[in-house]
Amino acid sequence: MVGRRSDGYHLLDSLVCFTELGDELHLTPGEGLRLEVDGPFAPALANTDNLALKAARLVDGDGAGGRGALLHLVKNLPVAAGIGGGSADAAAALIGLARLWDLPAPTPKASLALGADLPVCLAAGPCYVGGIGEELAPAPALPRAYLLLVNPRRPLPTVDVFRRYSRLHSAPGRWQGAPADAAALAALLAERRNDLTDAALSLLPEIAEILEALADSPGCLLARMSGSGATCFGLFESPRAAARAAATLQVGAPHWWVRATAIAQGGAVAEMA
Repeated sequence: MVGRRSDGYHLLDSLVCFTELGDELHLTPGEGLRLEVDGPFAPALANTDNLALKAARLVDGDGAGGRGALLHLVKNLPVAAGIGGGSADAAAALIGLARLWDLPAPTPKASLALGADLPVCLAAGPCYVGGIGEELAPAPALPRAYLLLVNPRRPLPTVDVFRRYSRLHSAPGRWQGAPADAAALAALLAERRNDLTDAALSLLPEIAEILEALADSPGCLLARMSGSGATCFGLFESPRAAARAAATLQVGAPHWWVRATAIAQGGAVAEMA
């Protein structure tokens, strides 16, 4: 966090990238707007006004267009996990439905009405994020690197974490040149911090156990919390090391959600039937 506006919103300075692991959104022409959800984390979205459906209404002008589609969401990622899963789902809906209905895609500024993570989830690759989420700048290319994501299977609402945030603001932490490899990326990130970590720890101390377990994993170059938590990531140089660490952590803590993946260059996408 690099500052705070007079209305209370915190000013961000974040690096955001995408992974090869994600939810899946499939779009099919239909009558009215309907959402079907399945996948391992579908129950967590029961009786909620899903962000992807809100995105569909935004594209349709809050129903003024009278357009229809079936949105089928496969929810593979934990909910309220600090990894932007719901925002990426909404971004995929914005992009996919604009194509399906032959409409201009909503601008990043318009998408901000759905949440601070929406503009960057419309981006085509890694970005620096500033302002309250609306200021985007392409980040230098990231090297091929592998991640181990770990979540305690306990939601941690972003608003609660920001309410607990009390640190002094940090200086901007952007860099210019592209890191040559995973080790160079880890070294750059190690010089920076996630300012929300202490606030998240005060609400969910189990995050400290996850960070320690990741840091102790052979081959882990860096362990940090993602976003507002509670998901944490370990950075690895090889997929084999990430996979071995995943297997070890899952045996030691079977109640955790543990997934190995890789940094991807692209953004959110939707499949259309």
